Amino acid sequence: MLIIGNGRLVTRDEAQPFFENGAVAVDGERICKVGTLEEVRREFPEGEFVDARGGLIMPAFINAHEHIYSAMARGLSIKGYDPKGFLDILDGMWWTIDRHLTNEQTRQSARVTFLDSIKNGVTTVFDHHASFGQIHDSLFAIEDAAEEFGVRACLCYEISDRDGKDKAREAVLENAAWIRHAMKDESGMIAGMMGMHAQFTISDATMALAAEHKPEGAGYHIHVAEGIEDLHHCLKHYGKRIVDRLMDWNILGEKTLLAHCIYINSHEMDLIRDTGTMVVHNPESNMGNACGCPPTMELVHRGILTGLGTDGYTQDMLESYKVANVLHKHHLCDANAAWSEVPKMLFEGNREIAGRYFKQPLGILKEGAAGDVIVADYVPRTPMDASNVNSHIVFGLTGRSVVTTVCNGKVLMKDREVIGVDEEKVLYEAREEAAKLARSINGC
Repeated sequence: MLIIGNGRLVTRDEAQPFFENGAVAVDGERICKVGTLEEVRREFPEGEFVDARGGLIMPAFINAHEHIYSAMARGLSIKGYDPKGFLDILDGMWWTIDRHLTNEQTRQSARVTFLDSIKNGVTTVFDHHASFGQIHDSLFAIEDAAEEFGVRACLCYEISDRDGKDKAREAVLENAAWIRHAMKDESGMIAGMMGMHAQFTISDATMALAAEHKPEGAGYHIHVAEGIEDLHHCLKHYGKRIVDRLMDWNILGEKTLLAHCIYINSHEMDLIRDTGTMVVHNPESNMGNACGCPPTMELVHRGILTGLGTDGYTQDMLESYKVANVLHKHHLCDANAAWSEVPKMLFEGNREIAGRYFKQPLGILKEGAAGDVIVADYVPRTPMDASNVNSHIVFGLTGRSVVTTVCNGKVLMKDREVIGVDEEKVLYEAREEAAKLARSINGC
């Protein structure tokens, strides 16, 4: 029995959203009670106590779109890389990296990504992986790291024809093998999707191959209209818009997650909504790649299930919250934009997205939900209650405000110390593999 208490408790449960001095009791992997500190400790006097010291107790974060292998890109200089647009960024940076990745480098990138995730209070990650240097078992290499660090992961491999039909087929088979493995798993810690890069790198033949091998019950995780080039390609080669092509291939649906959706129109939004398809917004990445600002506020207003991701830029979901908040205000020239929509995406949308792949409720503190709890060292300077919690969070916290992270009832970090992990050794090993990758890319 674990009790996390003595702090302001934000549950994200409408029935009892806020406790001035609250506590959460976790029995095994699940929450068994939420309430005031006094009543929880009275009911479970022998429970191991984690003292929030007056800080903020919340559900752990969910990252709905991540690229774990991008951990190897930090500080990397590639000879001749001088991008003039989005396609140059893809080919010159990301596809160059993934063409050289080994499974060991994939594993090490996952280890440091999960380490940073824990430090930022993220316990569930939807990853979209690519390593055309070594495809087979690459998702299982990420699983090794997830299990080592005790975090929850929904994985997929990025299918693409960009390196030929043989590798496209291998990517399809890696997805299929991983999905079948995840579906047999009873831990509640892993899940699988059929990953796709973007339609402009996927032929009809590869679309058919993916559909043929996708296990029943799994959906797709695909980049959609991230750059205007993707839309132009679809119109030129298929005579239709991107979401229409996905609709024709039966890719849309309640288990499918569309990343970005920058260049979509009203008709495509209707298709996404009417099929119950999910969308994930990645504000920093869209700005950093100069791709444009998606119509995310309209997606939310239309009732489309929309979540928030980092796209590998960081592991800090609160950074994405802050960036999205100002991006849409600036883009729409509306100071009222994004106040309610972005926290809805982060705290409700991500929870619902996760709920389509994981059986136990995530992103909420209530009886029966997963024991995923974080504590931040935030003590408000002004009154805090259920009505203004999000304002406190967006202006008062960053991911590194998190001091304690619990996943599935296990304490992964306490008082900023990651439990059972030799951080120095992990970072050393990652640097060694990153150096090998850089030498491989630059031919030295």
